[in-house]
Amino acid sequence: MSQTVLTRQTSVADALAKVQDAFQNPGEKLPIPHPSSDINELKVAGDSVTLTSFTTEDAIVLGNLLLARLIPYAKDEPSIISIAHANSHIVFQTATGPGTVLENESWVRRKRNTITRFGHSSWYMQCMFQGDSDKFFNLFAIGPEKRIEYAIAGGGVPIRIKGFEGVVASVVVSGLKQEEDHGVIMDVIKENWK
Repeated sequence: MSQTVLTRQTSVADALAKVQDAFQNPGEKLPIPHPSSDINELKVAGDSVTLTSFTTEDAIVLGNLLLARLIPYAKDEPSIISIAHANSHIVFQTATGPGTVLENESWVRRKRNTITRFGHSSWYMQCMFQGDSDKFFNLFAIGPEKRIEYAIAGGGVPIRIKGFEGVVASVVVSGLKQEEDHGVIMDVIKENWK
């Protein structure tokens, strides 16, 4: 769990300008940093983020910054970006370009459910169980009929706020490699929240 409390540095207008610029000049794909797969390192700095606040405006800014970052990937690797409150109310969602399918939406839902139930990123859960879904399902007594509700694949990050115990929102990306789905969320937050 992140100990540092971060504050947004980017305005709505600046986030929207980045999206407009990315659509007009997609440019090259910037490398996406891969997160650590070490559970102890993730607990310190890569499992979740803690912010001073997380409003709908913050979600709109974060969603648009992710969109601007992923537009260069859209032609070959279209993705869905989804941000929801802890009660699953979606406050931002978009596809990065044509080519996403209903399966992406299923991955978004399953990653979000994992965050909500366990309070950790879906990447953390992936690393904790080394990708062994059966071990995960058996440990938590998740029967066959409920297995379609959870995913232990990177790309879902919990948002916390200072002074509140628990997760207030989740940010999910689906469409890239799972470590990139997670990495792009953490990278965009790192660049725009200080």
